Amino acid sequence: MNKPATIDMLATREIADLSLLEASRLISGGAATPLEVTKAVLARIEAVDPRINSYVTVTREHALARAAQATEERARGLDRGPLHGVPVAVKDLCETDFAPTSAGLSLLKDNATGRNATVVSRLEQAGAVILGKLAMTEGAYSGHHPDMPIPTNPWNEQCWVGSSSSGSGASVAAGLCFGSLGSDTGGSIRFPSAANGITGMKGTWGRVSRHGVFALADSLDHVGPMARTAADCAAMMSVLAGADAADPTALTAPVPDYLAACGAPIRDLRIGIDAAVLDKVSSETGEVLRAAMAAFEALGAILVPVSLPWPEEATTEWTVLCAIEVAIAHAGRYPEQKSGYGPHLAGLLDMGLGLSADAVGRAMQWRLVYNGAMARAMAGVDMVLLPVTGAPLPYLDNAYGAPAADGSDANLGDLLKYTAPADFTGYPSLTLPGGMDLRGAPIGFQLMGHALGEATLFRAGHAFQTVTDWHTLRPDLSGFRG
Repeated sequence: MNKPATIDMLATREIADLSLLEASRLISGGAATPLEVTKAVLARIEAVDPRINSYVTVTREHALARAAQATEERARGLDRGPLHGVPVAVKDLCETDFAPTSAGLSLLKDNATGRNATVVSRLEQAGAVILGKLAMTEGAYSGHHPDMPIPTNPWNEQCWVGSSSSGSGASVAAGLCFGSLGSDTGGSIRFPSAANGITGMKGTWGRVSRHGVFALADSLDHVGPMARTAADCAAMMSVLAGADAADPTALTAPVPDYLAACGAPIRDLRIGIDAAVLDKVSSETGEVLRAAMAAFEALGAILVPVSLPWPEEATTEWTVLCAIEVAIAHAGRYPEQKSGYGPHLAGLLDMGLGLSADAVGRAMQWRLVYNGAMARAMAGVDMVLLPVTGAPLPYLDNAYGAPAADGSDANLGDLLKYTAPADFTGYPSLTLPGGMDLRGAPIGFQLMGHALGEATLFRAGHAFQTVTDWHTLRPDLSGFRG
């Protein structure tokens, strides 16, 4: 029986530009084997990534071996699901037994832990082909260590690529993997997803195990998928989510079929809109939000006015909580090895080590009150529509400048304004591409839902992407090829 198509009939660029589920269907339909698809993406990495810098380590031999295994399994009729044989990559704070895990720290460049994070094991159990480890900011905070790879935004080299999952965002946008893992403590799945024109899910806190994932701030950290579409992320989330005996904080609630949820209509959904937000964002961001509102309304969703809490001290309290927890995460390494740290993370660590018990206690109490206020404000809706950033992307990666004396970064407060709420509360948030700015750089927005409301968010995100085409756009990589 002849195949409906062969890999030779498709240009490498076309293969790498598929969505995760399109690549999955290419494989399951017999048009290409996992090994052929993997080789095509590896060729794209070799041609483009020397300029994009999205990978810290490309695990070529491991990927080819896993792809060969998936090819043999597929030939025998074994189907592990939609990720089976599909090339993906993981942020370099997820431990792997086949490559070092640096977490963006120069002093951990050769850190071989000899074990897989739970999320890595689950991807491999689902048959995914892991291509390598993706670059990130130092310790998952705001800035890259100067001795580590700094990814480039494939849409505009002069624009911010997002932090801290910078490599995770750039790699998906550039077609250097079909999906990636990111982490989010203050917005680090959502910033790079928006900056690179892709989709990202920061699930409910504890929905995805953090076992084997290098911590920034444990009570704020989330791990989640980043891919081209809501359906792609849903397929990944179905694999990643669930209880884990190795992580007592992982939630034990049953994991729904997130991908199946993507097909449901949204005419019964209530989406909260805070008019105060629309009044404060830039004109370009406002246009994106209003266009998204119109699309959701045309799909039958009900737009409901809400008034969300936006306390002035939110960023300050986030920084206090993050600082004390990052100091715990780096105990025994900082300040003993301070010379090996970059200025951004070192500034936060110094702040954390200098905090008083009173300051930490007040921040913890503040968070409880804030979370209660947010729950009340969202009581009458299924989700709220928010910007990711209030204005188009800042220029350059380290646009913050030198850290301030209190450990904070210039402009970080403005960036965290719309993302920190979902980290304080642990609520899930789905980022979707929604437009382009005047420079041709992406603008994204987010849908924040209730705890364990990921399926509803995927449902809304997929519906939006059936009537818009922002997720189908691809950056011009001709200038990145060697």
